Amino acid sequence: MTRTALYPGTFDPLTNGHLDIIGRAVKLVDRLIIGVAINAAKQPLFTLEERVAMVRSQAAQFSDHAVIEVMPFEGLLMHFAEQVGAQSIVRGLRAVSDFEYEFQMVAMNQQLNDDIETVFLMADPRHQAISSRLVKEIASLGGEVSAFVPAAIKARLKERLA
Repeated sequence: MTRTALYPGTFDPLTNGHLDIIGRAVKLVDRLIIGVAINAAKQPLFTLEERVAMVRSQAAQFSDHAVIEVMPFEGLLMHFAEQVGAQSIVRGLRAVSDFEYEFQMVAMNQQLNDDIETVFLMADPRHQAISSRLVKEIASLGGEVSAFVPAAIKARLKERLA
């Protein structure tokens, strides 16, 4: 049986923290689906197509460990997980506040489908402070984001915010 996990997020933009989780998740599974969420309520800086393309290009570096597929999705996470045949959902944790939110989500997701497990990976200490929201804010104010995102993402941020 192929071990398939789903790593969902908006990835607006993809950060080094996201890449750290992807790089570690591929060591645990045969197939990693990276689900790029359509969430208009978050008012993304990048279009869905741009986010999918950025994730695809950066995640390719890990393809020697597992099959990686990047797919957009909308709606209930558990429905998407079922659709792609995921046995687990991968989530990254940075701080206690992440845990509280994720704890609630796991409880609800188990009510929807208790066959799909959630696996938490702790963020590398170098990436614990990184969030897409803060990266966008720093970049929009002219700050340096090289430590937080890959060079290609930094270039896309500069271009978008120019």
